[in-house]
Amino acid sequence: MFSTRLLKQASYSRVMIQIQVAGMKNFQPPPDYSHIQLPERPKLQFKDKVPTYPSNLKPPKMSKRLTFMRGPEPIHTEFIHKQYGIVALCGGRLHSGHIEMIRMTINRKMDPSKMFAVWRIDSPWQPLTRKGQGKRMGGGKGAIDHYVVPIKAGRVIVELGGKCEFEQAFTFLKEVAHILPFKAKATSYELMEAEKIEQQRLKNANINPYTAEYVIRNNMGGCHTWISPSDKKWYFKYV
Repeated sequence: MFSTRLLKQASYSRVMIQIQVAGMKNFQPPPDYSHIQLPERPKLQFKDKVPTYPSNLKPPKMSKRLTFMRGPEPIHTEFIHKQYGIVALCGGRLHSGHIEMIRMTINRKMDPSKMFAVWRIDSPWQPLTRKGQGKRMGGGKGAIDHYVVPIKAGRVIVELGGKCEFEQAFTFLKEVAHILPFKAKATSYELMEAEKIEQQRLKNANINPYTAEYVIRNNMGGCHTWISPSDKKWYFKYV
């Protein structure tokens, strides 16, 4: 009776058996960073909040110019050092507070003995005006409130490099990308090249001939009467 009870308890309980297995592991050699030279000033430099004008020139005002944020970035879309960075996914604006947040976060969390960071944007140059609280309409354009730098989709904002792997820089680059006022991502040169290859593969594998570009170019359904000029130019890719 006692033996049968022990057998039942053993059958209901889970028994973990550890088996030692000997095998061979093939560890890949670490990447070679001997060709990378760190600059004398590896950290991000401070950017002026207000552009400098001559003493005899009154700071000019400007309209909103939303075209500065619309569409794809034509120039600054590639990494110069071909390592890591933050890329904008849509248009937006950065003022001095955002730029200072980027500078302080990256400079505080990066290792200057192994890493360096480079700005890929200009200092704030576009003036934005604002009327005082409670003022009525009219009376001309308001005074300049602050300056911003417009960003287009695909613009490289910050570039980071050095003798480090992407996993070491991804943590704080992702943190900065999530705090920006527009959608952005932390990526590397290899990931960007892989995305281009994947987009080209999907484009070649598409068997539907009626793409957005084909429909707009041929004015199917009279779409030119109701779509915007930007849609005729970029085919619904940038809204």
